[in-house]
Amino acid sequence: IHGSVIPISGPYLCYTKAEPVGVCAQIIPWNFPLLMMAWKLGPALAAGNTIVLKPAEQTPLSALRVGELIVEAGFPKGVVNIVPGVGAEAGRHLAQHPNVDKVAFTGSTEVGYQIMRTSHVSNLKRVTLELGGKSVNIILDDADIDLAIQQSQLGLFMNQGQCCIAGTRVYVQEGIYDEFVKRTVEAANARVVGDPFDPKTDQGSQIDETQFEKILGYIFGPVVSILKFKTIDEVIDRANDSVYGLGAGVVTSNIDNAIKISNGIRTGTVYVNCYDVFDSNTPFGGFKDSGIGRENGELGLRNYLEHKTVIIKRPEDSMP
Repeated sequence: IHGSVIPISGPYLCYTKAEPVGVCAQIIPWNFPLLMMAWKLGPALAAGNTIVLKPAEQTPLSALRVGELIVEAGFPKGVVNIVPGVGAEAGRHLAQHPNVDKVAFTGSTEVGYQIMRTSHVSNLKRVTLELGGKSVNIILDDADIDLAIQQSQLGLFMNQGQCCIAGTRVYVQEGIYDEFVKRTVEAANARVVGDPFDPKTDQGSQIDETQFEKILGYIFGPVVSILKFKTIDEVIDRANDSVYGLGAGVVTSNIDNAIKISNGIRTGTVYVNCYDVFDSNTPFGGFKDSGIGRENGELGLRNYLEHKTVIIKRPEDSMP
């Protein structure tokens, strides 16, 4: 974390410095409770902030255990605070609180809109939102179809399909469409559904009955639409015909086509011949209704910093 020295006209020394935002309210979801906590805590603490973190009501125990470890590690009191509670109440109070300087939320787009509205009631908070998606996975005629099946299954079923970047809109070029559909159905039918703690299980349960029922409405689960397309320009237009822009996949043996599609899609992450590859150094977030700002990497760190400009007049005799 560093600032910069900026040359300006006149007898002045000008530099910028990065400072903590302040008190950060962090609201995390249930689908990756420990990972999302790490994504939130790391950059905020590295930037020198204090944190009030609210875990999802379905999965509070991992956050509470990390809170115990933070105390054991000797963190000063008040640096990291874990506040369990129901999102509609605890989350709303955090977003409205006048002593909170920033809200970082991961969850649905609907709640993201609510966070935006409520977070500016008492003061003008900084807001980072990592929201929902309806991600595309584009399979071209020249793709290795074995790889395409493997990656599309990974993109759909990872974490029981309870993943914001799940590739639930699969576009397959017409030359291999029929074979792809046939083999996708076969692969899905071959998955072993059962106890998630059993090593033989491919597909575990949904988080709870409420989420199971929601799959019949807003789909945040292992349900896919496989659609046919002819040309690359057509599939780019169709991929962009969505309010979401979180992620996309492309499977092709032609790197020029991969780059053309990557450049044309309005989405935060594009995977080429792979899917669901994450690293703490790479920024993650969305375009359009899939969010504001980025998690992870240098861009994620910047979200927890304010930047100050300092201009100092220098004595005339100190100038070269």
